[in-house]
Amino acid sequence: MQANTPYVIEGGSAAKAQSPAKKKFVVDTNVLLEDPGALLQLRNGVENDVFIPYHVLLELNKLKKDPRLGHIVTKVVKILAENPDAYTVLKPGRIAESFQSHVDNFILEEIAESGLDQPILVTNDRILQLQADAQGISSENYKDSVPFKSDAEYFTGFLGPEDLPIANSFRWDEGRPVFNGPEGEKVISYQHKVWNITPRNVYQNLALELMTNPGIDLVSVQSEAGYGKSFLALAAALHLSLEKKSHGKIYVVKPMIEIGQKLGYLPGRVEEKMEPYTKYVTDLVMKLHQTRPANRLFHSADTYPPQFDPKKFELLPMAYIRGMTIEHSVVIIDEMQNMSRSECRALLSRMGEGVKCFCLGDTRQVDNPYLNQENNGLNWVVKKFKGSDNYAHLVLKGEKSRGPITDLVIKNGL
Repeated sequence: MQANTPYVIEGGSAAKAQSPAKKKFVVDTNVLLEDPGALLQLRNGVENDVFIPYHVLLELNKLKKDPRLGHIVTKVVKILAENPDAYTVLKPGRIAESFQSHVDNFILEEIAESGLDQPILVTNDRILQLQADAQGISSENYKDSVPFKSDAEYFTGFLGPEDLPIANSFRWDEGRPVFNGPEGEKVISYQHKVWNITPRNVYQNLALELMTNPGIDLVSVQSEAGYGKSFLALAAALHLSLEKKSHGKIYVVKPMIEIGQKLGYLPGRVEEKMEPYTKYVTDLVMKLHQTRPANRLFHSADTYPPQFDPKKFELLPMAYIRGMTIEHSVVIIDEMQNMSRSECRALLSRMGEGVKCFCLGDTRQVDNPYLNQENNGLNWVVKKFKGSDNYAHLVLKGEKSRGPITDLVIKNGL
């Protein structure tokens, strides 16, 4: 093999002659994981040539068993399999015996021995960039990232002008949201005021439109922390149960997944065991109670934590749902991204007549170690129920969240 001839395999066949005008991008593993379609973006039609080191494939093979990354690896492999002519696999001179070795060294070795003329390593690993520079290999960051999105993020509840109609979805018409709801199309030109709560933006207003619509039984809401999912759901629940009296009771269900250090065993009654996990719910209910009295919700609101009347309001762990039949109630399922598909099915199958259910969460904040961004309860709800006549989904957005510090976190991607 001559030194100036790339020793490669292209989509399983011999490499073709390279045009000197084309850029030759070599893609690192982290780029494919951040954007599974990166190789198509970099190729830009047929403008450039894209190469994948063999050790990158080995890394993907290892990571496919990772519960956090396996679903993204599946997307990457699918794109590679469907586009065999879009990339070239570099053939290594030697293969790492184990991943205890630093695989980046083998990736650089593949590039150096490939014979490619002026290859450009595309990686967001700054250390690897420095190592490449030391060996005279050019490198660049991948700037056009389109990170993986779950169904709950990808389907925002809004449709484009060319999209086919979907039940209970929205579209924009001259800057105004048009709702394709149970009663047909209508422009949402009015602002809701639910339990004396005025929406901060159009998305919160549309969330209340879905939550208070009598023709919709199940509403899922996806958003980052701080956009008011739980607050809006509780306000709508108070409105339906205490003001409209269309529902007799409010249930709040939440999976008990700890963040950070474990609290360990907690003694006491169910309410006492749940209190660390549901304190924010109690605080939001009290905030709504101060906005407009909800006295029928309590045995006593003068103590903290308040004593809720179990006939009107109940906080339940997932374990207590099995065997129940819930009827004529508003059910709020918070942090549904931390529920498995089977838990989600078990819970929703408990819903009887006259139930309004709000499924809330953020698929990018999965704390359950056995779930991931795609394989979680909230995402399964959107995937399976999208288009159903009595189901609606919305992604909450906005420039302001719960406060200026949260705004900083969201804006700067902490």
